[in-house]
Amino acid sequence: MIKHATSSVFVFCQLMGRWRLGLIEHPRLGRHMLVGGHVEADETQAEAAVRETVEESGLHVRLLELPAPFLPAGYPHPQVPAPWWITEMMVPADNHLAEPHVHVDHQYVAVAESSMPVSEPVHPFAWFDADELAGLAMFEDTRLLAHELFPRIMALTSTNAPRRVDVLAALAG
Repeated sequence: MIKHATSSVFVFCQLMGRWRLGLIEHPRLGRHMLVGGHVEADETQAEAAVRETVEESGLHVRLLELPAPFLPAGYPHPQVPAPWWITEMMVPADNHLAEPHVHVDHQYVAVAESSMPVSEPVHPFAWFDADELAGLAMFEDTRLLAHELFPRIMALTSTNAPRRVDVLAALAG
């Protein structure tokens, strides 16, 4: 079975004192979905997540990082933001492959810098609070993860600096 790397993003924004999740309305699938798409050959999964968010919603976002092992000072390679989840899902034919295949989806969580797009989105995009998700035509896996994230998003965004675990110090001490 052919597998394609994809990235998708749970985009949150605080509007009128409440956290909202941004979703596109996918024209071909007729459902509300996360922003996202295929990873291009010249980008990482995290770069694809940010690019797809700008293309599909018009928004600039900051990816929220999971606690991750700290790279030691002087390490010669940049660390790439890790996805929150990596899942495999069967998908029907799409504009990348004319037969059913598997998407290896790298799912990120992000916060929008503003609720207003800075460029024209390619899909209809809207903000929804947790209570509104039940009435939307959307994939159940997205709904389940969104309901897990809504009560945690305030704590996840409470610091601008990524939280990291210094594995080397923990091992030494």
